[in-house]
Amino acid sequence: MTERKRKQHLSQLTARCRTDPSSVTLHRDIHHPDAGPHLAGGGHLNDFFSGMDFTACYADTVSSVAAAARAGRAGRLRALLGGGCPIDSRDNRGWTALHEAAAAGSRVLALVNAQTHEGESACYLAAQRGHVGVVRLLLKAHADVDQMTNDLSCPLYAAVDGGHADVVDLLVSKGAEVNRTHTASCWTCLHQAGHGQIVSILVKVCNLEVLDDHGISPLFVAAQYGQRESLEALIHAGADVNSPAADLATPLLIASQEGHMACVDLLLDHGADPNRACSNEWPQLPIHAAAEFGHTGILRRLLDVTDSACGRTDGMVSPLYVAVNRGQPQSVAMLLNAGYSPDAQDCTCSLGLRSPLTLALSRASSESHRCVSMSFPHRGLHVH
Repeated sequence: MTERKRKQHLSQLTARCRTDPSSVTLHRDIHHPDAGPHLAGGGHLNDFFSGMDFTACYADTVSSVAAAARAGRAGRLRALLGGGCPIDSRDNRGWTALHEAAAAGSRVLALVNAQTHEGESACYLAAQRGHVGVVRLLLKAHADVDQMTNDLSCPLYAAVDGGHADVVDLLVSKGAEVNRTHTASCWTCLHQAGHGQIVSILVKVCNLEVLDDHGISPLFVAAQYGQRESLEALIHAGADVNSPAADLATPLLIASQEGHMACVDLLLDHGADPNRACSNEWPQLPIHAAAEFGHTGILRRLLDVTDSACGRTDGMVSPLYVAVNRGQPQSVAMLLNAGYSPDAQDCTCSLGLRSPLTLALSRASSESHRCVSMSFPHRGLHVH
């Protein structure tokens, strides 16, 4: 075979392999067994594979059966299977025809609990992509509703993560395990749920006070990420609004720190304690977090409900300290107007500082000088 014809032949075979890999067959030359496998019709296998990238997963390099299953071509699929083509052939990801069908939302069933190399079942792939009809069909065919993947996920967790409320509702109604942990940090489906509709489904069946490896509850997560609808569903279901993490941080503290005004209002309206210490290291309160990060709307709300004794009592720390330290002139001004003293309590023992005023004077940054000039003009100070 000439070089030109050889290249033309390989090009044709490559095209055939991509559209229908089952059409390409290999044989070994029995007269020259050391020559290695050849392509039927001529050409050495090494030539055929030369330059191909085997680190990538090509979506079209699947068997004819898998391609028909993916496309939902029932007639073509029946003809292939009737002709003896195997249904359980796997591609380089470990996917079979059933995985292709489930991932594409095509209603073709067989070997319902077969798993890919990643441990993904057809039910998992359909749930992950929100194909509720396919999930229902797979469950009728006795798919394992709780089958785990290699990374500890399952159909329900995948549906929760993808925000597919209809799939979540279906799986829960079919008895899916709802309190199992699915990550190295011990998150459950309720931790992962960031959609109010999904949380409303899960709170009816889940343990509301389940904790991850940092002692964080699902309600804490909702407060941290500003998921007001989820937070409201958890509160109305009876979750503890003051449940602290392992480091004593509360949902109100984290919502104040992250600037989620709606969550702060909701928590306070349902009994969250603004005067509860939130740190093992020092008597931190939610008002400190709001002042430190300059969330003035939240600070205004907390000023009305926080015991002002924290600004003068020995053993406590005035929020003025953190506002000055972080260069938050608006926070400083609001605290002064609310009656917090620039002298405050002496924190020499705990912080090495005598007062918020001496801290402001000791700061060398321009922002801290602006804090002094804007916030303490009545003291007759002139900062240069």
